[in-house]
Amino acid sequence: MPTPLEQAFNAEKESPQQAVEIYKSVLFAAAASNVSASEREVALLSLAALFEKMQDAAALTGLINSSQNFLITVSRAKSSKLIRTLVDRFNGISGGLQPQINTCQSMIEWSKSENREYLRQALETRLVSLYLDSRMYTEAITLISKLLTELKKLDDKMQLVEVHLLESRAFMALKNLPKSRAALTSARTAANSIYTPPPLQAQLDLQSGTLHSEEGDFKTAYSYFFETLEGLSSYVGPKGSSIDNSEGEAAALRASYEQQQLEAFAYMVLCKIMIQQPDEIPSLFASGKTAAKFRDHQVIVALQAVAKAQKQRSLADFEQAMSVYRDELQADELIRSHLAALYDTLLQQNLTRLIEPYSRVEIAHVSKLIGLPVRVVENKLSQMILDKDLFGILDQGNGCLVIFPEPKTDSTYETTLETMKRLGNVVESLYAKAATL
Repeated sequence: MPTPLEQAFNAEKESPQQAVEIYKSVLFAAAASNVSASEREVALLSLAALFEKMQDAAALTGLINSSQNFLITVSRAKSSKLIRTLVDRFNGISGGLQPQINTCQSMIEWSKSENREYLRQALETRLVSLYLDSRMYTEAITLISKLLTELKKLDDKMQLVEVHLLESRAFMALKNLPKSRAALTSARTAANSIYTPPPLQAQLDLQSGTLHSEEGDFKTAYSYFFETLEGLSSYVGPKGSSIDNSEGEAAALRASYEQQQLEAFAYMVLCKIMIQQPDEIPSLFASGKTAAKFRDHQVIVALQAVAKAQKQRSLADFEQAMSVYRDELQADELIRSHLAALYDTLLQQNLTRLIEPYSRVEIAHVSKLIGLPVRVVENKLSQMILDKDLFGILDQGNGCLVIFPEPKTDSTYETTLETMKRLGNVVESLYAKAATL
């Protein structure tokens, strides 16, 4: 006769609700029953996985709250691992971010009441990550400051690396690059004094590459993204990672690492586009199995279309690629911002090439040649004039652009100042020599 757990497992596909009831009967069985702690643990994890499949965030929240009595009976290390696993189950539920934040906050309060400081700090670190995902940057930075103060006193290097990494991400999201780089430097300093697992090292490399990209150093960024891609290769293979004994958890970890690899490879392609080397993108797919498996992924296909448009210097093809693959190219903040800058540069280059033969030209004619609305062309030309990339005026009454010759600057004033400065240095040196006589 099959055990209750086997019955629940067999009923999951045909009758999920029946499986839920059986799992609950095992998990919440009376203390006098013959149900062991390991069976209750299996029931708890299986029930959480089932609620994730059913996309039921409310039921998962209720399960975590109602299982606190059981969590008290197991060891602190085991209960900490169980709680983190249960909270992570929200990741697979659509719209589960806010319920996950609420649950995480309630479990933090529970860990305070039970005096479980290690668990509280681990949950607060997870909460910071959730705050970043929901763009609650003020709350994230406030919690980070509190955590860093505690962790520095405890000298918990591993968690200190994770929190500094989250701090770097928070400040980068706020476009405060100096503070983001300082936080990343602190994370690397802490990481140098301990053994850093490859997945955590890959996150550090990914953040370093992202920061270098924001600063315009795409060649250095490319090398960091490549390190991220290769560093996770052994964790994404068929055997996966051996750090978790649960097959479901191992599969979730592999999926997470593969997503990070995809992100790193997309950024590598982006770097090749930004440094004007679209011809080298096909060679990236021949660099190994890791890169080749992403060839047909939508975001990579979208970036290849952008690279093709850049290679042909076609603004129309660029716009078409941005329109066709809008969802893929707009989903990532780094890709979106750099492609917007690339589009602006490409538009300026095309306009400069078109108006170069003229001293006076109708804006409508330029609009027709470039294939963009008059308003867009007029706005860009006015911006170029204000930035002094173009010397001229917009005659809006006649709908024309009047182009002036580039003014020649008179360098007499600057040359005179430089001469006087050099003469002053000579006089000072003569006084110094005279004083030694």
